[in-house]
Amino acid sequence: MPLTPIRKDQLTKVGVGAQRPEDVVVSRDGRVWLADPESAVVEALPDGTLNRVGNAGGTPNGINMDAEGRIVIANVGGLETPGGRGPVQRLDVESGEIEVLADQIDGIPLVSSNYPHVDSQGRIWVTHSTSQSGADAFSGEPDGFLFRIETDGSLTMLATEILFANGITLDPQEENAYVCSTLGCHVLRFPINEDGSLGEREVYGPQLGKTVADLAAMRPLSAEQRGELGLTDGCGFDQEGNLWVTLPMSNKVVAITPQFEVVTMIEDLEGEIMQAPTNVSWGGNDMSDLYIGSIRSNYVVHARAPIPGEPLVHQR
Repeated sequence: MPLTPIRKDQLTKVGVGAQRPEDVVVSRDGRVWLADPESAVVEALPDGTLNRVGNAGGTPNGINMDAEGRIVIANVGGLETPGGRGPVQRLDVESGEIEVLADQIDGIPLVSSNYPHVDSQGRIWVTHSTSQSGADAFSGEPDGFLFRIETDGSLTMLATEILFANGITLDPQEENAYVCSTLGCHVLRFPINEDGSLGEREVYGPQLGKTVADLAAMRPLSAEQRGELGLTDGCGFDQEGNLWVTLPMSNKVVAITPQFEVVTMIEDLEGEIMQAPTNVSWGGNDMSDLYIGSIRSNYVVHARAPIPGEPLVHQR
């Protein structure tokens, strides 16, 4: 199937009234859930109303679902609040009960757990962006890391010294882990060894645009200049092996093909409807309903994708 770009007039708003809906997860039965700091998650109902569930505290950020239908929440609560915490939590959507799965690893307090991914064994892979807060969080200190919550609840540190670790996904064969390095403006790929450890990292595909430092002397930036920024946020695979990546500062969504060609799939430089896109999530009976999260708007956008998304564990 061709990677046909999605036009702005093909985008519609979903979940209007949500607060900072950074991520979306679509259950096997088609229910659409958004991250929501006012609760934990909010369900965007078909009639346009919202159903808020839970009380996570902090700032729920990346969300995903396990095979039992529970929502795993990566909380970035300490990113903007010095001394704040950013644990990994799990929500029972029926009861609203929340349990903390991890609030530290190897003695390091979790400040900005960013995104979770559940693999076929039920293990939860989590990125942690930085241990800094406020403006220091984007200072360029490579203190992000990737860790895993094992099925017995123990924690395994997998990779360190990542420059603002953000979205994560695994390929369908679970042979590699892919992590968005926001300030690096690229995606890192880590081979997964048979024992679950990771091999040497490499940059997957090209750099996806200019860094903040590249354009620092040109501030304030026009919409066209912002469109050159390559800061990466979330990522996910479609069924043809293309890795879709969100670029929030430039208001773009791109796809890296298996041949490392970069195709702009959605572009809204002025932010007319898609504002600061943060994550891509697929769902629906044919896995072609595409939802794009945002940290700036009070809704997410929906479109029909030209290629279905790769089903995640909870959708198989």
